Amino acid sequence: MFLQLIDEHDLDFVKRVEVSLTELTDDVDWCIAAVPVGDWNRELTPWPAAPVFGKRAFGDGAQNTLDCLISEIIPSIENKYLSSKRRYILCGYSLAGLFSLWAAYQTDIFSGIVAASPSVWYPNWIQYAATHEIRSKTIYLSLGDREERTRNPIMSTVGQDIRELHQMYKERGILCQLDWNPGNHFENTDQRMTRGMAWVLNAAKG
Repeated sequence: MFLQLIDEHDLDFVKRVEVSLTELTDDVDWCIAAVPVGDWNRELTPWPAAPVFGKRAFGDGAQNTLDCLISEIIPSIENKYLSSKRRYILCGYSLAGLFSLWAAYQTDIFSGIVAASPSVWYPNWIQYAATHEIRSKTIYLSLGDREERTRNPIMSTVGQDIRELHQMYKERGILCQLDWNPGNHFENTDQRMTRGMAWVLNAAKG
């Protein structure tokens, strides 16, 4: 079961991912549950930070979002399907990718994480990752090869940060894949997410 964090504009995105993933994994049973998020800057970030782009600061609402996933959304899925044995893979793009990684440090309920173009430039994230233990054993990371080419001094660290994160996870024995995609942060987002989901499914089979 993929839990895909989305905003109100992403329903078509999820549909495209479903179509593409079906073509890649016709021999595997899976489904996607879309989890809407209203305020990404507040609800997906684990601690406050000053604005990096625009004028909107970041909040510390990640814990509330995770609590909702664990206490409300996942139980409702299990009640619907009359099963508590499903594997949950948390998926997110951009800030939702950062949240997915952070959530894996808080709980072992997620067997895998798909973090496509995650905002690992987030202030103090790499320090947090280095000093805490991640509890999911299968992690997929990706980034566009032009994402680090930005004039924003904080966001320009994203390439270095994701390389460091990938190496960190490998050294800790995590099954981790880092893929580089052509383009900037906003190109072929559904294809990037599909690629990550398919990798996690194949990793689970192996």
